Amino acid sequence: MKADIAELAVTKELLRRGHNVLKPIGDRLAYDLAIDTVGKLIRLQIKCAWYDVNKSMYLVDSRRTRTNRRVMLRKPYTNEEFDFAIIYIPEGEIFYVMPVSIFTSYVSSIAIIEETKRQRPPRSFEYRERWDLLSV
Repeated sequence: MKADIAELAVTKELLRRGHNVLKPIGDRLAYDLAIDTVGKLIRLQIKCAWYDVNKSMYLVDSRRTRTNRRVMLRKPYTNEEFDFAIIYIPEGEIFYVMPVSIFTSYVSSIAIIEETKRQRPPRSFEYRERWDLLSV
């Protein structure tokens, strides 16, 4: 359910910004959405962040998750599977637009800290609301 909400929020934001949005049918591709920018297809993996109260930060799993009836399988994405990951934070409608090479450089999870009281923001903060990266 959270994934569906995140995909809809990203779709709405992309449409609002004037992008042509494509939605693949089925669950067999490594990307959730795509945009057609001047004839070039940009593949997007959408992730929804959750808030970890104990760590006072949002977290996103940077791996693919598949489940069967008994086991949850996690496997890293490769740089060839999509072009950008868009991380959605429902509280505040915040988006992080991250190139695949940055997204896949995280081993298992990405920490997103929205507090401004830190001395230095985390590496992920550089990609907050970076919609300009989607421009060709």
